[in-house]
Amino acid sequence: MRLAETDMPGRLVVIVLFDGVDLLDVTGPPEVFALLRRETGDTRAYEVLLAAETMDPVTTSAGVRLLPDTTFAELAGRGVDTLLVPGSVETDADGRVRALAHPAVVGRVKELAGRARRVASVCVGAHILAEAGLLDGRRATTHWSTAGQLAAEHPAVEVDADPIFIRDREVWTGAGISACLDLSLALVADDFGEGVALRVARQLVMYLKRPSGQSQFSVPLAPLSTSRRTEDLRHYVTRNLTGRLSVADLAASAHVGERQLTRIFKTELGTTPAAYIESARVELARHQLESTDATLDRIATACGFHTTDTLIRAFRRTLDTTPTEYRNRFRSPL
Repeated sequence: MRLAETDMPGRLVVIVLFDGVDLLDVTGPPEVFALLRRETGDTRAYEVLLAAETMDPVTTSAGVRLLPDTTFAELAGRGVDTLLVPGSVETDADGRVRALAHPAVVGRVKELAGRARRVASVCVGAHILAEAGLLDGRRATTHWSTAGQLAAEHPAVEVDADPIFIRDREVWTGAGISACLDLSLALVADDFGEGVALRVARQLVMYLKRPSGQSQFSVPLAPLSTSRRTEDLRHYVTRNLTGRLSVADLAASAHVGERQLTRIFKTELGTTPAAYIESARVELARHQLESTDATLDRIATACGFHTTDTLIRAFRRTLDTTPTEYRNRFRSPL
């Protein structure tokens, strides 16, 4: 009996499950693929299976238990379109984070990767791919907190801790943790086009479908201070980027002297007031370059640079490129 077209299986996506796995690494990608089906009406787009060693519930790092759809043994001989490998970490008594790669999981990943069209790691899942030898001679990323570990343990891997995801031929690696959505959207774009991926991004209420080269670091993700005063300063900067912010302005808003203000930024944010303001303006300009057709003059004014020359100099200092080059590389179609 021939299957009806709507009942035919789609691209098989296998997500590897194991105890201690990061919950969002597992649940984020299927949500993207489900929204794709809703947006396009294509019920055959992807078939997603959670695979584990047994059919017993798997306890994630968040304490939430997940039920596998299948076992690794049941997948034997079946072709896999996309193998998604999430990760897990442990934290020592001093609060240091270390990625884990259990030998049994590594062995299963290596076996499945041999019959997958492409392989993708989510967050610290890159450590599992590296242990399986799948990243040797490739450029890869992971969560910034374990990038040093990845580079030290696997010198054959070219580790780049900055991008939110990297594609090196058939192997993709993503940063953490919410970057799993960006990685999944990139997989959708690779399969169905940028337009479809952007429609899914809107359903996720994501500000922007971020391009691969965008940094996983940004001004809003700067280390949060325990000082309420410093947080108030950061919000003041964000609200007043179009003005001519100065150290005197910031000091007045925080009711401190200019020298004390400089010490606050250096101690709690690891930078100077001027450098922080410039980074915030560059971040805003990046978003406008990626998502609008506004001229450089208009972006310079809207972001507080006031002149195009100032905007260009700031981009060269912080990103080692020009606004035009950045837009040409990372512009997302509307």
